[in-house]
Amino acid sequence: MEIIRSVLSTFSRDLAIDLGTANTLIYLKGEGIVCDEPSMIAVRRDADGSRDVLAVGEGAKRMWGRSPSSVTVSRPIREGAITDFETTGDMLRYFIKKVCGRRLLRPEIIICIPSGLTAVEKRAVVQSAESVGARRVYLVEQAMAAAIGAGLPVTEPLGNLIIDIGGGTTDIALISLKGLVWSRSVRTAGDGIDQAIMGLIRRSYNMQIGERTAEMIKIMLGSLRPDPEINTLQIKGRDLSTRRPKTVELDDEEIRQAILGPVHHLVESIHEGLEHTPPELIADIAEQGMVLAGGGALLRNLDVFMSQETGLPTRVAADPLKTVALGAGKLLDDPSLLQDVMLN
Repeated sequence: MEIIRSVLSTFSRDLAIDLGTANTLIYLKGEGIVCDEPSMIAVRRDADGSRDVLAVGEGAKRMWGRSPSSVTVSRPIREGAITDFETTGDMLRYFIKKVCGRRLLRPEIIICIPSGLTAVEKRAVVQSAESVGARRVYLVEQAMAAAIGAGLPVTEPLGNLIIDIGGGTTDIALISLKGLVWSRSVRTAGDGIDQAIMGLIRRSYNMQIGERTAEMIKIMLGSLRPDPEINTLQIKGRDLSTRRPKTVELDDEEIRQAILGPVHHLVESIHEGLEHTPPELIADIAEQGMVLAGGGALLRNLDVFMSQETGLPTRVAADPLKTVALGAGKLLDDPSLLQDVMLN
């Protein structure tokens, strides 16, 4: 029996998946991160009700906002939860086959999820992985995986404060002795900042832009402090009065005002968590500070802003976009720690 298990382990190529609203990353045991693509899928539905998957990941993102009415380009994961079970299964199947090819033989899969998902939502995640042939599925909270990926001493009796800012949710957690002292998932994250930018442009310029343009504006102009390297940016959209194309020039200050609202909400959520923190762990946090991970951590000067607003030392993880996947990958190599931190 041990020989059989050894052979299965050799060929199964166990995986760790950061199933994010914006991107899906896959860590292949023994190789590292082998997939990093948008969590998007393009599906064509015919008149007879049949459906064809046209593109997944980068291919689907290139079609985003530019597809005919017969083609739907979507994110099957919204705010950390699966909104479309069928397309999520299709997306996962594509990514896993791309990574493993014909070498796949019922792998064990770790999937990182936001805190606060309902039992039904968790079951939907497990079923999606089982539908692509997983032998066993382990669920781990994204905040825990992020803390491990950032190199925080989660096994020690110390307070480790991690802020994982993803596309749909921000996971805030205080970790000590392999457990969550408290955690919360805030549905204010990268997508919320994009929506705030879209709202600003609609109110200020009576112009409509798409999510891709809003994301580009955030990347190009978004900053929590004045930055001499970025000043203005010309963007194109649709005038809501004339319905014609329109071009306006934005500056970094007005974008900063737009993103302050969502960021202040994150700060308030951190303060609420700290109110429920034991005094000894507060002392640890005051000394060690907090770590920012996730794509939202790349927003310019966010660490400086957070430090000033909370009074805590703040740093950005070494590779914020991959921190969760790297942490889940470490759990593949440490079954004992996995047993301690998994949810199911």
